[in-house]
Amino acid sequence: MKPDSTLASLKALHPPLGCAALLRSLSFLLLLSLTSLPALAQRVAGAAVLRGIVVDSTSGQRLPGVGIRLDGQSAGTASDALGAFRLDNLPAGSYTLRATALGYRSPALTVTLAPGATQTVTLPLATVALNLREVTVSQPRDPNQSLATITQIDRVLRPLNSAQDLLPLVPGLFIAQHAGGGKAEQIFIRGFDVDHGTDFNVSVDGLPVNMVSHAHGQGYADFHFTIPETVEALKVYKGPYTARFGDFATAGAGEFSTKTSLSQSQVKLEVGQFDTRRALVLLDLLPKDKHLLTQNTESAYLATEYYFSNSYFDAKQDFRRFNGLAKYTGLLSDRTSLMVLGSHFTSSWDASGQVPERAIREGKISRFGSIDPSEGGRTDRTNATAVLTTTLPHDAVLRQQAYFVNYNFNLYSNFTFFLENPDDGDEIRQKEHRNIYGYSAAYERDTPVGSRTLHSVLGVGTRLDDLDVALQNTVNRAVRDTIVSGHVYEQNFNAYLDETLSLTDRLTLNAALRFDYFRFNFQEQRDPAQSGRAGKGRVSPKLNLYYDVTPGVQLFARSGFGFHSNDARAVVVNPEANVLPRAIGYEVGSTFKPVPSLVVNTALWALHLQDELVYVGDGGFTESAGRTRRYGLDLALRYQLTRTLFLDADLNYNHGRLVEAHPDSNRIPLAPTFTSIGGLTLKQPTGLSASLRYRHINDRPANEYNSVRARGYFLLDAVVSYTRRHFQVGASIENLLNVEWNQAQFDTQSRLPEEAAEGVSELHFTPGTPFFLKANVSVFF
Repeated sequence: MKPDSTLASLKALHPPLGCAALLRSLSFLLLLSLTSLPALAQRVAGAAVLRGIVVDSTSGQRLPGVGIRLDGQSAGTASDALGAFRLDNLPAGSYTLRATALGYRSPALTVTLAPGATQTVTLPLATVALNLREVTVSQPRDPNQSLATITQIDRVLRPLNSAQDLLPLVPGLFIAQHAGGGKAEQIFIRGFDVDHGTDFNVSVDGLPVNMVSHAHGQGYADFHFTIPETVEALKVYKGPYTARFGDFATAGAGEFSTKTSLSQSQVKLEVGQFDTRRALVLLDLLPKDKHLLTQNTESAYLATEYYFSNSYFDAKQDFRRFNGLAKYTGLLSDRTSLMVLGSHFTSSWDASGQVPERAIREGKISRFGSIDPSEGGRTDRTNATAVLTTTLPHDAVLRQQAYFVNYNFNLYSNFTFFLENPDDGDEIRQKEHRNIYGYSAAYERDTPVGSRTLHSVLGVGTRLDDLDVALQNTVNRAVRDTIVSGHVYEQNFNAYLDETLSLTDRLTLNAALRFDYFRFNFQEQRDPAQSGRAGKGRVSPKLNLYYDVTPGVQLFARSGFGFHSNDARAVVVNPEANVLPRAIGYEVGSTFKPVPSLVVNTALWALHLQDELVYVGDGGFTESAGRTRRYGLDLALRYQLTRTLFLDADLNYNHGRLVEAHPDSNRIPLAPTFTSIGGLTLKQPTGLSASLRYRHINDRPANEYNSVRARGYFLLDAVVSYTRRHFQVGASIENLLNVEWNQAQFDTQSRLPEEAAEGVSELHFTPGTPFFLKANVSVFF
């Protein structure tokens, strides 16, 4: 890593928007928020106030984020975290009130407001079949979530067959598996090979998924502790434009949330090729009219999953996974809600790893063979969290979350075979034992500023990772010696202020400022020279504009600074180096409906990264590839062809280069240049659903010189199901055309037995899934 001052590094990014100008603009808006006089918030004389609660008509659960508007009024709002909303300064008279949320329908409600009066209403929303004609594109409560409409549609249409199907719900995101099903997937998005999560922030119910200073790689995000049938919603934020996210949120962030309640209990059994078996139980613990802590609306459920597969490799993978989840959500009073969640996940597997092309070409192994069949691993994770949400005076909302995570990881890999150790081989063991302690709080309030509303969010948080980590040389999983072993203590403190102001009926400004401070401490057990402490802070401003041309057309321009952290083991050795490499991103785009049944989102974006960090897994250190520059075009469309037939497609073009390298060696290894996902989905009211989907990624450089190319692919998958009130039957096929394709691919220098000592550098890959049929049956009760 190269030492560099903050000022010099910012200049090196060549941003089109000066940092000083951005900070001045932010300071103006933030000062406006903090100094708003009480007079500005006073109600217009004789004006009325309309308050309300939005609830699910079936479960009674309150619904956040529902759009609220009055016919004939340009301004609207959205329900808060407790499902409440408020419209101020309304002239006396009669109004037609409407609520809009994808998959819900609420009848128009006529309300009559007397001068100076405050009226309260309850809006029950009933679930209905998806209808894109009713979709609006703006998000008044969270304008930075410009992909909300797209992701809400996908959650209804796209089938989920495993935890691996969850991350690709993010438009434009690709994954690849390369060390057995138990290891976190390799992630590709916006021209990044994110490795396992270095530049994409992932959370579930507020629980962080990315791991700092992980034994295998910085930002490692193992998502397999999530049961797909429990996921209710996904919020996607591409780029570093949202203040709620700090570390790893350079290419973007994804927030998953699990269901608050079950409509019914379920037992599901699934069988498939390659000895694949899966069992799922979803059990409603609080049937209707049953209560636990309060007489208000409550829900509690239990979810368990067991999965086994030997996979399609020559050597049986013996992949086993267990997941268990218990969740309670209750309205303790009209002003307070509580969510408590506990979960446990464990997984073990054998792996065939990446294999060199020459071994297959020379007939030493088959395409599904392995050089070192002793690869594999074991991991487990236990989560506990509680979220308390309270409505305060002035209709402010305070959300507080505390969490604890216990995590263990044990991985055996062999990337180079016999290059370093010709006799015993180069197998390594990466292991860690980790506890995470965290707390976050967000204070959210709307303040009238004249005839406008200023929406303010003040957030604070901390996260402490306390772990023992080691890198060891092994032979057939037996430890021979230790390369690195020690204790990491890493803590993050953060605070942000996010302001959203409607400048006109159509123009909205969002500005924010985030501050992060990290404390790094690593104590190497054998070599004190590798131990040390360090601290580093980072300020990240954001500035975004949204213009609603019509309810069906929104334009946006966004900019912001972000960062990703480096591994503590590298930081303490050189604390003056680039500890928190900065990123600056900017984009322009639109979400619009050219016809009533077609939703389109497009963005032209650019992202400059101060330092491209590369983790060297078999060496236990982090390399710097220097500054990078990326730009691209994202296009997502969702089209309802008929009442029951839907078309979707994501097309993503990306261009990236190493800035400081010679043109002959400036490619970013494995960075995709074009990806596309899409398909046709049929959803009949009789219960028949079917989907034919494709995945495509093009050939791309596997090294800086473009002398080795990772191979692209085009795959078709199919899913069909038939659902009635008390049962469901279904089937899925991966790789319908049985195409030979590569998942993870790397240009690696390796040595096979009897080869020259310097080995051979060429493409190594994990073969992709062949034709894979699974069938399932569910019973609801």
